[in-house]
Parts: sequence; C-alpha cells; structure tokens
Amino acid sequence: MASWSATHPWRAIATWFVFVALCLAAGSLAGTNSATSADYRVGEAGRAEAIAAEGHLARPPTERVLIESPSGPVDAVAADRAVQELTRRMRALPEVDRVEPPVRSENGEIVMVSIVMNGEELAAKRHIGPLIEQTAAVQAANPGLRVTETGRPSMSQGLDEQRSDDLLLSEMITFPVTLAVLLLVFGSVLAAGVPLLLAVSSIAASMGLAMVASHALPDAGVGNNVILLIGMAVGVDYSLFYLKRDREERARAGGRVSPAAAVEIAAATSGRAIVVSGLAVIVSTACLYLAGDVIFSSLATGTVIAVLVAMVSSLTVLPAVLAKAGDRVERRRARRAVRPASGRAGRAGWRDGERQDGGRVWAAILRPATRRPVVTLLVATVAMLALALPAVTLKLNVPGTDTFSRKIPAVRTWDRLTTAFPHLQATHLIAVRADPARSGEVVTALRDLARRVQSDRRFAADPVPEPKTSSDRRVSTLELAVPFPAGSQEARQPLQRLRSEHLPVTVGRVAGAEAAVSGDVARDVDYVSHQNEKLPWVIGFLLVATFVMTVAAFGSVVLGLVGVILNLLSAAAAFGLLVVVFQHTWAEGLLDFTSTGFIGSRVPLFLFVILFGLSMDYQVFAVSRIREAALRGVPTREAVVEGIGGSARVITSAAVVMVSVFAAFVFLSLVEMKQMGFGLAVAVLLDAFVVRTMILPSIMTLLGEASWWPSRTMRRRRAVPGLADVRPVGAAD
Repeated sequence: MASWSATHPWRAIATWFVFVALCLAAGSLAGTNSATSADYRVGEAGRAEAIAAEGHLARPPTERVLIESPSGPVDAVAADRAVQELTRRMRALPEVDRVEPPVRSENGEIVMVSIVMNGEELAAKRHIGPLIEQTAAVQAANPGLRVTETGRPSMSQGLDEQRSDDLLLSEMITFPVTLAVLLLVFGSVLAAGVPLLLAVSSIAASMGLAMVASHALPDAGVGNNVILLIGMAVGVDYSLFYLKRDREERARAGGRVSPAAAVEIAAATSGRAIVVSGLAVIVSTACLYLAGDVIFSSLATGTVIAVLVAMVSSLTVLPAVLAKAGDRVERRRARRAVRPASGRAGRAGWRDGERQDGGRVWAAILRPATRRPVVTLLVATVAMLALALPAVTLKLNVPGTDTFSRKIPAVRTWDRLTTAFPHLQATHLIAVRADPARSGEVVTALRDLARRVQSDRRFAADPVPEPKTSSDRRVSTLELAVPFPAGSQEARQPLQRLRSEHLPVTVGRVAGAEAAVSGDVARDVDYVSHQNEKLPWVIGFLLVATFVMTVAAFGSVVLGLVGVILNLLSAAAAFGLLVVVFQHTWAEGLLDFTSTGFIGSRVPLFLFVILFGLSMDYQVFAVSRIREAALRGVPTREAVVEGIGGSARVITSAAVVMVSVFAAFVFLSLVEMKQMGFGLAVAVLLDAFVVRTMILPSIMTLLGEASWWPSRTMRRRRAVPGLADVRPVGAAD
C-alpha cells in the first residue's frame, strides 16, 4: 500500500481528497437519521412506553410559557391580555395540538400556559422554533411583563445549540495547541501541518460517513462530538508515528535511500503498528454495541468510523505526501544541523543528536526501571492504586435537568417553573394493556391506585389524576406527579413502592392485564439497571479482545496478560481521579461546573472501553520498538532501554497532543463531556508517563526472555545469528 502511494503520489493524494469530498456529499444527501423515542426504550419503562404508544396515549411533548411580573405578583389584567394573545398565536401553528387553560401559581407571581405539541416527544425539538418565535412576539407586545418558554423540547434544542458552540470552542482550543506541539516536535511548518491537515480531512470524511451510517444505526446526537474528540487525537497520533519513523529512517540512511524507500521502511514498522493499534481501538470500541443502548451504539459508531478513516489516511495519503515532499520536509532542520560543519559530518551530528536525545535523557528516565525494577514497580503500582482508591465510592446517575447548563434560557425558566409548580418536576406513567372487555376493571383499578397514593407525601396530592383510555379500549394510562427532581432519592423511593406494592394489589388483580411503569424517574432507574446487566458482558468481551489482539500482534501470551493488567490499572486510576474531581465541590470553580455528587451513568463504560483501545496505542508502539531490538539479538534489558528510548519522544509528543485534545473538552458546558474529556486526558497522561516509562519497563526487565513466551519467531531469530538482517527490522512476521 505504501509502495503504491509512494510511486503514484499525485494519484494517491487526489484519490484521498476525492474520497473526503464523496463522504461529505453522501452525508449531505443522506442527512442524519436521528434516534426516535422508541430507540431509547429499555426495561420496564420501555415496555410501558411501547404500550402507551400502541394506544396513542404516549406522553405528548409539552411546552410551558410563564407570564411574570419583573417584581411581585403579576397584574391580572395584563396577564389575561398576554394569555389571550399567546393562545391565539399558538393555536394557529400546525405544530400545536392544543393550548391548555392558564394556571396561576399559589403566590400569584406566575401565570403558566401549557402548549401541547403534535408528534413524539423526542422529535419535538426540531419543530420548536415557531413556538419560540411566537413567545418572543408576545414578549415584545407586552414589555411590562416577562414572557418566557420552557419544556423538554426547548431545553433539548438549547442543548443542541450548546453542543454546536462547544464543538466550535473545542476546535479553537485544539487546533492551535496541536499545531504548537507538532512544531516543537518537527521544527517545520510543513511537517507539522501534514498531520493536522490529514486529521482535519479525516474528521470531515468521518462526519459524512457517520451521516450515512445513521440510517442503519440511529444517531443519538453525540456522533460529531466523539468524532472530533477521537478523530483529532488518533489522526494526529498515527500521522505523527509514521512521519517520525520516516524521518528517522532517512536520517539513519544519510541520504543513501530514496524518499520512497524510506516510506516503505516506515510502512513495515510504524505502518504495521498503526494497523494493529487501529484495529485494537476498533475492536475495543465495538464492545459498546453489546450494551444494547442507542447512545452507546452512537458513540461506538462515531469512534469506529473516526479511527478507521484516520488509519486509512495515515497508510495511503500520508506515504504519498512524504514521498512527494522528499527531502524538503527535512531541509530546514538539516540546514540547522549542518551549519557548524558540512556534508557527512553534519548529517552524523544530527543523527548523534537524535541518538543522544533518545538515549541519554530517556536512559536516565528508564534507569530506575531497568536497574531497580522491583522498587520502581512497587512504588509506581502503589501510586496508581492510591489514585484508583476513590473509585470505590463511584456513584452513577443519569444526568437530568439538574446537570444542564444554566446558560440556556429555557433551563433557567424551567427552574422558576418547577419552583412555582413542584408537581411538574417528574411524572410516573402507568400503562396497562388488557382485553377491551376488561377496560372498565382496568380504569377502576387505576382510580383505586390513584386514591392509594394520595396520602403519600412523595406523590403530588393535587391535582387528582384521572385515567385515560384508548379508542379501542385496549390501553389505559395514569400519570402520577412527583414533587421532586427525577434524579433525587425522594423521587426514586415511591417508584419502587409503586411497582412492588400499589400496582400488584390494584391493576395486578385484573385478569390478563399487562402493566408497567415508566416516566422520568423510571426511565433513569431502568436505564442504569439495564446498563449494569450488560456491563459484565461488555467488560468480559473487552478483556478477551484486548488479550487476543496483543497476543496476535506480538506472539506473546505474557505480554497479552501484562497489557490487560496495565490497561485496567490506567482505567482504575482515571476513575479514581474522576470521582475526586466531579463527585465533590472543590473543583467547581476551577473547571466551571456544579457538582451533582455523581458521575454520568454513561461516562465510566465509555471511558473504560475507549481507554483500553487508546492504551493499546502506546502498548503497540513501545513494545514494537522493544521487539525490533530483541529480534536483532539485543538482550531484553537493553532492548527495553533502546525500544522505549527510541519511541519515547514521539510517544510523549503524541500523548501531549492527545491530552490537549481531550482537555479541551473540560472547558465545554455539558458536565458529561467535561467528565469524559477529563477522564481521557488524565488516563493518557498516566499511561504515557507512568505506565509506559516505569511499570512496563520494570515488568519486562524482571521477566527478561520470558516476556516473549511462547513466541516461536523470537526464539528462532535469537537462535540463529544474523537472521535479523535478512529483512527490514520490524517487518511483519
């Protein structure tokens, strides 16, 4: 592949950009197929929603317009005038099903008008624009009042707009930092610009392909975020590894090989490592599909596409660019290197500088691991375990309105709404399906259930709910209001009692009736339970996949076990730091968030899977260099120093780039994205600067030749002197 690209550079470059353009065109034509409410259904809550939808009794999307006075109780005459105008405007919209009569709060300061929209709840955010415009028109016509709108559709739209702004902010942070790091590594604008350009073009192609893929696997609204997050990190990393190896080979040859030949050598070494690493990330991420959740599937699809496209770009268009650029990539740096002398001496000096940089400095860093491996291993492992210890107090919850940014106007209005009308905070939905002949019994049982909960202070006593029945009399529903936030313990306790006590003694006694409970609280509870049920399968498959990939790459069962253990250690330490930062309040001002006392329920599994894949990056590239030296007959202790010393600079640079990309997400508004960005950033830091420079070399030094067991290739190459010179170092077995 590299040879063809190197010998047909313009054709390869043109093909790549045509591919990117086609991906974007296909994505634009196909559009994004967004997930519907049905895609999110899990557990009992999902069954209840399916029953309600069957009877056309699903909870409709509802917006609330608040009419307030800037201070004190609202004037009744002015409020009535505003209500009449609002009602007239809203009823004229095709998006509106009906407008409910106004309701005044107990303190008289707020008048609320409920607007019931057409269509399903999740899709309503795409049609909320006209309603917001009419609310703004009423506000303009009544300057003495404050007229604002809120509801799940308008808050969802606000979140989407915030995600778009966050993406722009992350790009503004990520691109300059990445370019600065690459300039420090290569000292050349051209060499630094190539990885960045390829990463950006890969992200563009990935976003187009993700639109097409969404028609098979619906997009949950997080695809572009994860493509930017992962695409930039691995895109730059893969190009960095390849470009750095190409420079090393040309420097080592001292101008005695052509650019195309240097590219082929880089392909046989770093190119092979990129393939192994990329496939490891893809296989690891694919484990998320086992979670059976539309959000995890969306995250997995975005990650798989981003990594696959980045891997392909680094193996096709990058060799073409390097071959075409040739010695021009090195010209400026070579001039600096030969300035004190000229010719061969200058080239030798530059190579010596590379050797010293990768030799003396990293030999000193690795000296504790290679000379005192037991002490180094114990100290580093204890430190990582200490960082991981807080993870035992990890608390999970599904983020709700309490975690939304208060910069969104609809969220601020929601806070005022739920303060004035507490019963609107959350709702339990009981859905029952039965034979039409038993419809009367079902309604009677639901009324009995409503009476039973009226004396429970954890349910809203007023207004008294009335059951609804479908036109075919097969489905009946009952909504019970809860005057507590959906994510609170006060809202969860009555759900358990409702399911285990009230429902069995009422609806449960109707012969043949199928009943289930959904609603704001039940969705969250069942989602976490569903995730916990799937977790052992996902983690088990991930551990096996990581082990198999490592054994296949290096032919060593020992390294496979070591890789799994080290990845677990990195992930555990990252979780511990995540708990310390986000479950407490001390970092709120530093990272601009409000602690909810828990971690988003989706964050740990996503981090765990992605971290296993990304940790394979450093595992593959570091061990590949060690293996190259070992295949030449170098003793394992010296091979560790040579391999890690030779790859340390590029791995460090790659880690800095990856950390800067992930850290940019800490500055975003959504708490979940902050948690993901922080977790990935600290995990990469620990993996690159502790695990791969202290723990891994200590273990391999202690194991010695046993590190490669039972690799027949390693035994054969070490047993026959000179066999390592038969083919290029690092070529595939």
